[in-house]
Amino acid sequence: MIDPLFDADDDANTPLTPAEREGLIPTYITTRAELNAAEQENIAEADEWAFTRRRGSILDVDVLMTLHRRMLRRVWKWAGKPRQTERNIGVPAHQIEVALHQLLDDVRYWVEHRTFGPDEIALRFHHRLVAIHPFPNGNGRHARLAADALAVELRQRRFTWGGASLVEAAETRKAYVRALQAADGHDMAPLLAFGRR
Repeated sequence: MIDPLFDADDDANTPLTPAEREGLIPTYITTRAELNAAEQENIAEADEWAFTRRRGSILDVDVLMTLHRRMLRRVWKWAGKPRQTERNIGVPAHQIEVALHQLLDDVRYWVEHRTFGPDEIALRFHHRLVAIHPFPNGNGRHARLAADALAVELRQRRFTWGGASLVEAAETRKAYVRALQAADGHDMAPLLAFGRR
């Protein structure tokens, strides 16, 4: 079975540019499976950091960027840095910083004024963060962990995200993408259901 390192395995992954591919740190990685394993090991450490950090809300740009850096810092040189290239998803690269600040301002308003329930605030945050697509890769994983951190800040449980690994369970990943697409059309119900399934 062929396991190409950089070929996207479905349309839900964002391909890296050649320059971004050169940012791969471990020299032993030659397959997608090895890359996924290395990233997951790093993400597990970031997960622990996200829920034991003493200061800073996830609703801070620096904390968001640090979270991504901690998730992928041993795998990618560009971890925690905004993408510099255009994608078929996300805001133009030069608008990332402004879009992140607008998102965080909106979410702080929602929290302060209880515009939505806590789960919906965290999932709207997740959806918009994915839509901004601030990084070359790892945006969905970053946005899920950030939404979990916000849910905990709002005194809620972490989300289940479909109850299976989105990397390993193709049907769960498809359901996740469909829920995001529904949210693109302003229907949050599928994402709210998926988040707690």
